[in-house]
Amino acid sequence: MSCPHHHEGQAGRTEQIVKAADAGPPQGSGRPLGGQERSDVGASFHGAQLDFSKDMSYGDYLHLDQILSAQHPLSPEHNEMLFIVQHQTSELWMKLMLHEMQAAVACVAADRLPEAFKMLARVSKIMEQLVHAWDVLATMTPPEYTAIRPYLSNSSGFQSAQYRRIEFMLGNKNAAMLKPHAHRPDLLAEVEAAWRAPSLYDEAIRLMQRRGIAVPAEALARDWTQPYAASEGVKAAWLEVYRSPEQHWDLYQMGEELVDLEDAFRLWRFRHVTTVERVIGFKRGTGGTSGVSYLRKMLDTVLFPELWALRTEL
Repeated sequence: MSCPHHHEGQAGRTEQIVKAADAGPPQGSGRPLGGQERSDVGASFHGAQLDFSKDMSYGDYLHLDQILSAQHPLSPEHNEMLFIVQHQTSELWMKLMLHEMQAAVACVAADRLPEAFKMLARVSKIMEQLVHAWDVLATMTPPEYTAIRPYLSNSSGFQSAQYRRIEFMLGNKNAAMLKPHAHRPDLLAEVEAAWRAPSLYDEAIRLMQRRGIAVPAEALARDWTQPYAASEGVKAAWLEVYRSPEQHWDLYQMGEELVDLEDAFRLWRFRHVTTVERVIGFKRGTGGTSGVSYLRKMLDTVLFPELWALRTEL
């Protein structure tokens, strides 16, 4: 239930703000500013542009009118705004993640590793940001979510085209996950392109081969639409790198960037599971999945298996 509050016109609020600014500090707020203090405050705005009637402003550059008017709750519930903003901001972070990952894959394929490392480090930090975003959604209690759930229909996060592209670029390929986007040919084309392309890990393996490390032929020219399967030959290649890091420093750093990335991705998925369990328990997901049970199975997926397995043998 929303708290009752008084509404006044925009013109009235603006007039009050202007008058308050002209009048100085309100009574009872402390001593009035002295002359030097007023001068210091004024100096802090000296040279700043305050009139944007003929120039691009901060809001214009960021298209804030469009962004901040894109929240349209369907229920009368106060807490639905949290649910919408949580997912919209996550999609914005995923847009940046895809921007960085696509460039990183291209850089690895072109042997421009310093640039790729910078981009992959940024992706890991974005995932950390997404992990903490679940802390905010976790403030929604089960009764609060239950009140808005009927209004969500069959919409579900697993239908996110951007998230699916991220998973495909990380190597977790699944043709069945193309179907949720069949109603949108534009989105389907983007998801399918990621499904058909070599993943980030595929490009890292091909990089090792170009640097003279023996890699099994089947790992270099395989069906990119299939999920990656662990290979003893690929593990042996990575072991060669990790046993002589000074000789293969860039490949060694590539391996660690990938481990950082998967580590952050695992935390993101784990925090997703615990938040969903906290809010809805073991109810089925709105998209028809088994909910927490489905998400827990995803925790078992290992994206870069040889990079984790080799640690036992070092």
